[in-house]
Amino acid sequence: MKDFFYGIEDLFVNFLFLPFDALREMQLENWWAANFISWIFMVIGIVAFVYWMLQLKGFNDNNEEDKSVTSHSYL
Repeated sequence: MKDFFYGIEDLFVNFLFLPFDALREMQLENWWAANFISWIFMVIGIVAFVYWMLQLKGFNDNNEEDKSVTSHSYL
């Protein structure tokens, strides 16, 4: 069972966190490049959030959601 958890540790430390390690090392070498990459991720997140909100507003304006107030049948 211990090997299972060591396998999970190996997966995360040696493979899945490699981009974060590279970004951390880049910060020590070139602060501007590391911040530029961080800003790119923030812009992607903001664009996705705005798209999501516009889609929700579109569904709300079309009255496609059932907004009736009812409880569960087992209550």
